[in-house]
Amino acid sequence: MSGRTTALTPPEGAVPPVRHPDAPAPGETIGSHYEYCFGCGPGVPHGLHVEVRAGEGVGVSAEFRVKEAHQGAPGLAHGGVLATALDETLGSLGWMLRVIAVTGRLETDFLLPVPVDTVLHLQAEVKAVHGRKIYAAATGRIGGPKGPLALRAEAVFVEVKVDHFIENGRPAEIQATLANPDQVKVARAFEVNP
Repeated sequence: MSGRTTALTPPEGAVPPVRHPDAPAPGETIGSHYEYCFGCGPGVPHGLHVEVRAGEGVGVSAEFRVKEAHQGAPGLAHGGVLATALDETLGSLGWMLRVIAVTGRLETDFLLPVPVDTVLHLQAEVKAVHGRKIYAAATGRIGGPKGPLALRAEAVFVEVKVDHFIENGRPAEIQATLANPDQVKVARAFEVNP
């Protein structure tokens, strides 16, 4: 267990995060980075459709409504779906740093059951940066941003280059994305991927 905690603790030499000057303004909706992203994309009917907003500093807030398709036990959210909502929110922190990063490690604590039709209020912030590693934490609350704490997570994201997606993604989706005449959508698809 101590190895898990150590892996999520920023090492000596880690530096405080710095919000990029081109990061979205506090309160601004970040929007989906890719239409078919299960976490935020509008093109996935049973996806999570997590709505993320830029926060102060190097943080974000998000909302996720638990739907019937997200059940694990009768009337309750599936733990993997809740972890995915946290991961999506944490992944959006890349917009605050203006880096492309992927999840390297995600450790989640489930504290309360989350019923279907609940709006989960998520907060995430970058704690430190060390080389290509980004150390972050997130919480999920029921009933409002100050409601009961239902889940929390710590994560390490790893900065990557766009080649990571081009070389490892399924060729059909990569080619379709690169062929899109809307170059802003092409860039966004590869900018942040939780």
